[in-house]
Amino acid sequence: MGKDGFRELRVWQLAKELAVAVYRSTEVGQIARDFGLRDQMRRAAVSVPSNIAEGDERDTNKDSVRFLYIAKGSLAELRTQLEIAREVGSLSAESCTSLEVKCAEVGRMLGALIKARSTTHHP
Repeated sequence: MGKDGFRELRVWQLAKELAVAVYRSTEVGQIARDFGLRDQMRRAAVSVPSNIAEGDERDTNKDSVRFLYIAKGSLAELRTQLEIAREVGSLSAESCTSLEVKCAEVGRMLGALIKARSTTHHP
């Protein structure tokens, strides 16, 4: 909904950085061989900026907010998968903590954008 597109949204930029970080973190170590969890984490991570972008391109705030909620759900999936990866020893605690910090920031920003677009009364 921004005049220069979704790329101007700081939340999209951080979510994309998070997805890249997840890809890089899952290229090496035990997680690289745990194809199921690795692929699920990657899909969830890519879904976050993808849904932010799709929502931003929608014609109404109502449609936009729906996709932002989907992005928030994907972020919760990723956070869950990070905990599992840590607990089973597939990903180091350091990597998980770094990614979790990024997830928390994206989550806060998504919440703020959802609130802003939910209270706006025009399309």
